Amino acid sequence: MALPVEKWAESVRAGDVRAVSRAITAIENHQPEAEALLRLLFPYTGQAYLTGVTGAPGTGKSTLVDRLAAYHRKRKEEVGVIAVDPTSPYSGGAILGDRVRMQGHAGDAGTFIRSMATRGFLGGLARATAEVALLLDAAGKKHVCW
Repeated sequence: MALPVEKWAESVRAGDVRAVSRAITAIENHQPEAEALLRLLFPYTGQAYLTGVTGAPGTGKSTLVDRLAAYHRKRKEEVGVIAVDPTSPYSGGAILGDRVRMQGHAGDAGTFIRSMATRGFLGGLARATAEVALLLDAAGKKHVCW
């Protein structure tokens, strides 16, 4: 049985990793409850610093985000990373290149990393990136990088 959206929003705000992960999946898949969830979470946004990093392949974007995350974690600040990767032509999911390069943070409870495929959306970002950034903000991440 699915959680009521209000309870789900409470779990996201408490930083529950499973609730946040499930919410991101709902946003990416345009599930009907995602809009209601975001509506409930929106009043709790506006606290995080959002950093977008862009550039040509191989220029150090992932390295920069990795270093930013390490810097903020040393200061005991919670970090969210949205690793936007090209869509795999085979699975339709993210290729996971950026996430592999940030394995130093994988076991850190204060860092949430989520890979997201562009799903054919032009401009290097996934359509859901902005909404996921708001979600991570509401979940208490002080810094959100993509």
